[in-house]
Amino acid sequence: MNEALRAAANELLAAARARGLKVATAESCTGGLVAGALTEIAGSSDVFDRGFVTYSNAAKQQVLGVSADILREHGAVSRETAEAMARGALGKSSADLVVAITGIAGPGGGGPGKPVGLVHFAASTRAGALTHHEARYGEIGRAQVREKSVLQALTMLREMAEA
Repeated sequence: MNEALRAAANELLAAARARGLKVATAESCTGGLVAGALTEIAGSSDVFDRGFVTYSNAAKQQVLGVSADILREHGAVSRETAEAMARGALGKSSADLVVAITGIAGPGGGGPGKPVGLVHFAASTRAGALTHHEARYGEIGRAQVREKSVLQALTMLREMAEA
């Protein structure tokens, strides 16, 4: 793990630990990399509750309860799906804070209105706060889209932990 990701993971863990908060992740295009970044840090088990990797639409529906209507009307890569993933992760975990990520890492898969590099993030708290972020990283390569997405997710969680 690169130093920027390690620092972001440590900052989140410290912020959540200081407030007694638990964290969960719901990941699609990052395939568990956010959970991996957190659990690479020794002692993270007092903060990290669980991670959901819901790569397929079926997994998003079965594991997180994302409705077929949302997927049909907005697609897997959308604000609505990210927010539904976040709500689902809160409902299926003991976490106080969750982040959800869904996007198109590439090199293929993009289309009109949904280019390669488009990623939607939703972070939510058990208290009801919800934030959304849309990133358009462009065609910078699959690994870079995923790495930037992990950093964004960790940042969103830290900001919520500190709020």
